[in-house]
Amino acid sequence: MLTPQDPEPRVFSDARAAVEQLQTLYDDAVRHLAQGFRALIDNPAGAGRWRAFYPEIRVTSTSHAIADSRLSFGYLAEPGTYATTVTRPDLFRHYLRRQIDLLIRNHGQPVTIGPGTTPIPLHFALASPAAAGTDAQGADGDLPLTLRDHFDVPDLAITNDAIVNAEGARNPDGSIPLAPFTAQRIDYSLARLAHYTATDPGHFQNHVLFTNYQFYVDAFQDFARQALADPSSGYDGFVGPGNARITDAHAPLSTPERMPQMPAYHLMRPRGQGITLVNIGVGPSNAKTATDHIAVLRPHAWLMVGHCAGLRHSQRLGDFVLAHAYLREDNVLNEDLPVWVPIPALAEIQIALEEAVAEVTQLSGYDLKRVMRTGTVATIDNRNWELRDQSGPVQRLSQSRAVALDMESATIAANGFRFRVPYGTLLCVSDKPLHGELKLPGMASSFYRTQVSRHLMIGIRAMERLREMPLERIHSRKLRSFDETAFL
Repeated sequence: MLTPQDPEPRVFSDARAAVEQLQTLYDDAVRHLAQGFRALIDNPAGAGRWRAFYPEIRVTSTSHAIADSRLSFGYLAEPGTYATTVTRPDLFRHYLRRQIDLLIRNHGQPVTIGPGTTPIPLHFALASPAAAGTDAQGADGDLPLTLRDHFDVPDLAITNDAIVNAEGARNPDGSIPLAPFTAQRIDYSLARLAHYTATDPGHFQNHVLFTNYQFYVDAFQDFARQALADPSSGYDGFVGPGNARITDAHAPLSTPERMPQMPAYHLMRPRGQGITLVNIGVGPSNAKTATDHIAVLRPHAWLMVGHCAGLRHSQRLGDFVLAHAYLREDNVLNEDLPVWVPIPALAEIQIALEEAVAEVTQLSGYDLKRVMRTGTVATIDNRNWELRDQSGPVQRLSQSRAVALDMESATIAANGFRFRVPYGTLLCVSDKPLHGELKLPGMASSFYRTQVSRHLMIGIRAMERLREMPLERIHSRKLRSFDETAFL
């Protein structure tokens, strides 16, 4: 077994120094695996098995003293030893510094940084920037060797959501999980994000908008160019699928020959404080897939801005719907989050959305009801639900007091609740199938031209409001279960 010479664990009372040590350990481990891979490519007959380990954070508390109770994170709930593996410290630098600093300040205990016991799979190591200098990333084609004979590969037995699903998971050595995701779970999602969105995960911003129509992408690109042309906007770059980045408002944005399944666009600000838009397409499966993987980036908030069917006589095409509750008939999260779990509205998100609607429409108070309804949004997994005998679905929709129906919103909100990511939904009524108002091609084009840009701007303004809030206000205790990880 060929392993790097791992240093002894070190104790740190400074978060910045602790993260630097995590970076050093991780980079050394990745370079070791990449060099081994290059060596075997050059000499397939070579013997040996190469292994390196994720770095680990470990901390022990012996006191029942309650830390700053205003925070919903950043403290150890009870005495014990807590640990988590870490990947890509370069990507999570600010997150790790904040979480470690809170632990040290709240408990007066140092953290221990050292090699863990979980091997880094070769596939994830080669995707890391630390592997770039070894020339291993350029190796492709049919490999003249069996990787499993020489390297560790992803282990699905430990790449799961037992921690975030609040199933009482423990680390193999009996320690308590310190973070909601293990390093291998994060690496798995980073790889999936790159595949589904055709953008590097490092481009994702802390505020994520989801949509289900290309029209919103076009409007987002227009807004991005306006923002880049305004030096006072604070936005300093725009990235699209294929990782092409522009900083000039008039520069062309190249795109891949084949667009990915869920293209992502990133309007950048320093320290990830910009906005990402992901076109997830139609359906709850896509919504779950996108949020399953974006969650590991620990975004500050995500919002759904898409189209829906209006269910009330009094609604008009183009009206907005602010979801205060969700009827979940999407069925994709039933095994992870039972349907009897309520998905509460989050006050800070709701207020930001309502204030953004008022700003963009120039309406306020009672007049806001002219263009926006609040209530239950139903999410289903059958796009052609209208073709069934309507007595069943229509009766359930009426009993739930639903005001709108779509195929993504409840999934995104439920996964936000599940992953402790603040969530919200503002939809736009594009048809009223129960009342015979269906979109014809010409009507749709006119509707989209006049309404999409306004709807998208509301989502952007809501995110900009949330960006100005302290993180502690947004991350509510409503999203935390009885026994939570100390890391957000």
